[in-house]
Amino acid sequence: MTRTIRTAVTGIFFMLLALFLVSCGNASAGNGSQGACTTTTDAAFNACGYEVDDDYWIALGNCANLANAAARSGCEKEAREERKSGKEDCRDQRDAREEICEAINEDPYDPVIDPGDFLDKNGIIANPNPWFPLIPGTTWVYEGGDETITVTVTNDTKEILGVTCIVVRDVVEEDGDVIEDTVDWYAQDIDGNVWYFGEISQEFEDGELISLDGSWKAGVDGAKAGIIMKANPQKGDVYRQEFALGEAEDMGEVLDVNGSASVPAASCSGTCVITRDWTPLEPDGEENKYYAPGIGAILEVNPDTGERVELVEFIP
Repeated sequence: MTRTIRTAVTGIFFMLLALFLVSCGNASAGNGSQGACTTTTDAAFNACGYEVDDDYWIALGNCANLANAAARSGCEKEAREERKSGKEDCRDQRDAREEICEAINEDPYDPVIDPGDFLDKNGIIANPNPWFPLIPGTTWVYEGGDETITVTVTNDTKEILGVTCIVVRDVVEEDGDVIEDTVDWYAQDIDGNVWYFGEISQEFEDGELISLDGSWKAGVDGAKAGIIMKANPQKGDVYRQEFALGEAEDMGEVLDVNGSASVPAASCSGTCVITRDWTPLEPDGEENKYYAPGIGAILEVNPDTGERVELVEFIP
């Protein structure tokens, strides 16, 4: 065998060896060499990247159909900039999910939903969670900036995964116009935990429906229920409030159980539960929420800007 052939054969051998090792590595990763949370993070990151690339190529295709050369060039430049920004967002989301994995654990998120563990009294709960009371007819009105938010526990129910959920409507108005109209589904279990089973989220512009983004329902397309308020919240608790990968991934953390706050319609002195709510889908945004016993959420504060959404009317 000549030196040239021997060198080529050696190169092929090491190339095949490298491919074999990569293949083994991927196989072991799929078999649990890394935790479910990290695997989910990697999968979501890859999906995000592919979506950004998909949008980019579609944008270029549309740009190609602009007859004006200057307009076409500007369109292509904008597409490249949006692709770059989108990739940065994907990385930020990945980093945020990695932090979640550190805060909770690597176990699969797969809560067992047994209808027998939930209260089913035609939408009436005898002993409602004090920080998230689901009593039909209860209404909360909030104001923040130019927005007015009205949340109402309706008399309607919806069965999801065999669990009778209470329907709560959340309407956001700006200058008298409805810009969001959301239907949420909650259910309290026999221990007092309030679970979130999904939502239909509608966004409007000039009276027309423009988006259903954020909508999800437990049991559909891998979506799973989460806990919106624990029966006995403790400082340091971190939990998933909802789980629909890439669509709805809100998280909650209990910051304090002896908080104080005062708003036009209510106050608490050393009795408020304070949570930090955030989502890896919007890594730069988070909210601190104050829950007063017997009332529920009374205040929402953006810790970065200080902007407040306050309870201005409470109708039990």
